[in-house]
Amino acid sequence: MLEKQLVGQKAVEYIEEGMIVGLGTGSTVNIVLRELGNKVKQGLKIHGVATSKFTEERALELHIPLIDVADIDHIDIMIDGADEANDQFNLIKGAKGALLREKMIATSSTHFVVVIGEQKYVHKLGAFPLPVEIVPYAWKVTIRQVERLGCRVTLRMSESDIPFITDNGNYIIDCHFNHIEEPSVLSTQINAIPGVVDNGLFVDMADTMIIGKADGKIEIKEK
Repeated sequence: MLEKQLVGQKAVEYIEEGMIVGLGTGSTVNIVLRELGNKVKQGLKIHGVATSKFTEERALELHIPLIDVADIDHIDIMIDGADEANDQFNLIKGAKGALLREKMIATSSTHFVVVIGEQKYVHKLGAFPLPVEIVPYAWKVTIRQVERLGCRVTLRMSESDIPFITDNGNYIIDCHFNHIEEPSVLSTQINAIPGVVDNGLFVDMADTMIIGKADGKIEIKEK
């Protein structure tokens, strides 16, 4: 929790008056939202763009003003977590199932700040299963084609033992590759499969990584 608190507080320092801020999804971003809510209460004027229904609800609870992404032509900064990140500024995201909206906001942002704990900073991606969003229609066919890329695939289930449904009405499959040698190539291969909406590889998108450490220090890496 200390690591998340540290990186959350640091990330909010990048937000300036008048900015449009992409708000990611996840436990570390919850701390960012809380810190940002305090800043708004103190008079900071910004607008947030939520990447999930959960984030939207949390932001509104904290009185962070939101704006629809369809109503703007740019996003100044995006702050989000990651399930894995490497020294090439490549990420795996999607543990919370919001990868599609997160990627749409990230690619629309001038500055993408990633907040993680040191255990998520890895030499090579892939130990964390890669989430892939797929359409429900003929999902087993899509899984078989993804498996041909050399992974073991599981359909993500909800707590009620039915398929997990994203905010976009799709399924998530988790792809166990163990090691991903070429993230850019793999991302292209996965997205070329009919039935795939998008995957959780964020290749060369991050600009800043704020890494929290167990000893109470943070490390900042800039692209």
